[in-house]
Order: sequence, then C-alpha cells, then structure tokens
Amino acid sequence: MIYKATDKQVDAKQLNALALAYMGDTVYDLYVRHYLLAHRYVRPNELHERASTYVSAKAQAAVLQSLLSENRLTEEEKAVAKRGRNAKSGSLPKNTDHHTYRYSTALEALIGYTYLLERTKRLDELMMFAIAHKERKEEG
Repeated sequence: MIYKATDKQVDAKQLNALALAYMGDTVYDLYVRHYLLAHRYVRPNELHERASTYVSAKAQAAVLQSLLSENRLTEEEKAVAKRGRNAKSGSLPKNTDHHTYRYSTALEALIGYTYLLERTKRLDELMMFAIAHKERKEEG
C-alpha cells in the first residue's frame, strides 16, 4: 500500500519548530526547483548551482529579514518564525554563522507551517516573495 499524505492529518500547531523547518526545507526546495525548470534551466549541474543560491542559509535568512522589515507577516506567522529562530538544533552547518542559520531555520519553519495548514495561496505568496527577493539581489 502506498501512503498518501492525506491519509492522516498533521497538526502543524502542535509540531515543534524543527519539525516544521524539516518540512519547510523540502517545500522551499521544491518551489525553487519548479521555478528553475519553468525558466528553462535544465542541465543538472546548472540546476544544482542555481538552486543552491536560493536555498542557502544566507539567502533564506535575507528573505525572512525582508519579510519582517517590510511587515509582510501576520502576528501568527511572526510567532511561528520566532519559534523557528529560537529552536535549538544541537548542530550548526559548517558554512554559516549561528545568526544566519537561526533565521534560515525560522523561514523554513514558517514555510513548513503554512504548507501543513494547507494555506496554498499564502504559501504561493511567500514563495513568490522569496524568489523575487533573490532575483532582485542578483539584478542589484
């Protein structure tokens, strides 16, 4: 039997922030990969290199900081991001500093939370903002 995600509901409001970030990491990556394929990046090496610039801790932290500074999050979303930022993972990636890692985890938690609550329209808005943010950085 194949497991379907709809077989059992997940209560996103009860999950810990690192579990939300775990899901958010995958959802974020999926959106970025879809975006790159839609923009005709098809060579595997090029896809990997370009995707890495969107999903890096530095890029994700910058997106969250822009969302916050531009006041684009609801109070509920800010609270979820704060939970993600304050979560203790026990390890740090070797290519980023503690502050950047915490903010990228916060964004991933927010994306995971939004996805698990099936707020598709809002998830699309957040991801369009994230992708546009990266594109603006490349142009500027």
